[in-house]
Amino acid sequence: MHRVPTCVLRDAAPPRIGDGHAVDRFVEIGSFTKVLTGTVLMRLAAAGVLEVDDPVERWLPAAPGTGITLRHLAEHTSGLPRLPPGTTRRDPYAAFDRPALHRLLGRLDGLPVRPPGHEEEYSNLGYAVLGEALAGAAGASYEELVTEHVLRPLDVHEVSARPAAARRLLAPGLFRRPRKPWTMTGAILPAGGLWATPRAVADLLVRLVVERRLGDPAPSWRTAGALHWHNGATRHASLFAGAMADGRWVVVHRLNGDPEQTDQNGVDVLVGTGSPS
Repeated sequence: MHRVPTCVLRDAAPPRIGDGHAVDRFVEIGSFTKVLTGTVLMRLAAAGVLEVDDPVERWLPAAPGTGITLRHLAEHTSGLPRLPPGTTRRDPYAAFDRPALHRLLGRLDGLPVRPPGHEEEYSNLGYAVLGEALAGAAGASYEELVTEHVLRPLDVHEVSARPAAARRLLAPGLFRRPRKPWTMTGAILPAGGLWATPRAVADLLVRLVVERRLGDPAPSWRTAGALHWHNGATRHASLFAGAMADGRWVVVHRLNGDPEQTDQNGVDVLVGTGSPS
């Protein structure tokens, strides 16, 4: 198992990189992708392209009226289930391409597990719908929107849906052979399909949450008191990124590690009960 690379900034001190895998290789960042999707939503709203409280069907006419808004999708209060119907354990999102999403939109009113706008129901499906709605509103692909409205303004470059194989870092399996990642380049991309280098994740965290170069953090961020954070987990990779109100921050990425332990490692560093490892 690879060790954990941890990047820590305390006050004005330079970043410290803990023992671990290379910070210049692309790794799966899973649901940290949602931070970029939510930021695109807020940037498009600020530009007048859409309203955060627009109903889904305004930008995805195939969807019936459900009472679900873009804000609900971003805040996980849409009531939509966590996963699209028909997912499998081996490669859960392989068949969930854009045509599959559009076929699903016609029966969106039958999918929620609770009414929109109330309780939280963490939903990867919701973010797939949100990403498609943003693309429909702006007339551009999801990847183009992320580049134009997030990466370019923040001067971050090492983020991609399809990084070159030579620059990807995959979890080692039997006989140290790289494990095959999930297929997440289809409709699920806005929910968790992006790859990035750990240093790019660190730059995004600092520039979005600590420096707030694009305004207040998007509703995609999770909060706990003074902490803004988000995590991400795929089949063999897990990530935690969090920043405190006083400017301290940490990024932890692990291969073949338990995602809950990845989160705990990050929290321990931030609250002072642990150290980078």
